[in-house]
Amino acid sequence: MSILIKPIITEKATNDSELFNRYAFVVNKKANKVEIKNAVEEAYGVSIESVRTMNYPVQRNTKYTKSGIVQAMKGAYKKAIVQLAEGNNIDFYSNI
Repeated sequence: MSILIKPIITEKATNDSELFNRYAFVVNKKANKVEIKNAVEEAYGVSIESVRTMNYPVQRNTKYTKSGIVQAMKGAYKKAIVQLAEGNNIDFYSNI
């Protein structure tokens, strides 16, 4: 079971990483905080102070168009915000 799915690289997440040393990841829905902490420490070689998680539900969308009703669905996911210890950082762009 892969714990870390992908890092979240948005304007808000980048601002958080620069100002508060917090990084965001999309993680497995069944992973708990201890598993997320161990996975990030192992993958990036950093020490972690805290982990916060958020569960996002499925989002359904319906549009009424000329060609009929169009329905869309965005899947559910879990997001983790990881607070690193002072002096640590993660560079997502090092191997581009």
